[in-house]
Amino acid sequence: MSARLSTAIAALAFAGLWSCGASAQMQRPSPAKPAGDSDVPSLTKQPKQFPVGMQWTLVTLNGKTVTENRPTVMIDDALRARGFAGCNTFSATAYPLNQQRFAVGPIAVTKRACDKGVMDLEKTFLVLFRTGAVWDLKDGQLVIQGNNGQLKFERAL
Repeated sequence: MSARLSTAIAALAFAGLWSCGASAQMQRPSPAKPAGDSDVPSLTKQPKQFPVGMQWTLVTLNGKTVTENRPTVMIDDALRARGFAGCNTFSATAYPLNQQRFAVGPIAVTKRACDKGVMDLEKTFLVLFRTGAVWDLKDGQLVIQGNNGQLKFERAL
């Protein structure tokens, strides 16, 4: 019985010493800041805010300039994407995620028929918009990038 008692006392003593050391570490004063240091802006990079409530017009699709039947998109505060895909209008839920990631839900599209070239543009645009995984704002343009390609938009007025 005395062996158990001495083991328990030793365990309690160790726990007491350990907690004293931990609390002493937690109470260390922080190093003094140089005078005027509070005026220096933080160097941590602030996350970009996804541009909701703005109308965007497609400029390039996979690096090729789009000049006719240019698709548009606007994502409202409720994260609902609406726009013109080149021939038809569309809507979907769009989710800007952490670290400038991007996800789009299923897309609803009207069923208007247009020339083959316009329909090909529309199909490519919708696939790239649906599968875009990353977004960024570069030089005033919205860029959506995914494994299937890249969409680059300019802000519409």
